[in-house]
Amino acid sequence: MKESSKYPEAYGQLREELARVSWVAIGSLVERGEPGQGGPRYQWSRRQQGKTVTVALSREQFEWMENALANRREVEEILERMQQLSLEYLWKHLPSTTRRKQLSKSTLGLK
Repeated sequence: MKESSKYPEAYGQLREELARVSWVAIGSLVERGEPGQGGPRYQWSRRQQGKTVTVALSREQFEWMENALANRREVEEILERMQQLSLEYLWKHLPSTTRRKQLSKSTLGLK
């Protein structure tokens, strides 16, 4: 049995999307409007061990980091959709306990 055949089609597509994502990074970028405003033109900030760390970047590093941060957001969106499909599968296909009252979608983690 091929590994991907044990997943529903939508879930398999999300796995493929996730596999195609390139570099990822965490943090935020700041691009100052005009050179000479004091401080570096391109900056990357992130939290590290409870503190904010800010680093000056070159234009090329800034552009690369923009793509890596966009990829991180894409990964988070894909994982959110995968989680929803996983929960839907869990509640529809696996045996559950008996309950007196039906659980709400919120309680089940479904949107």
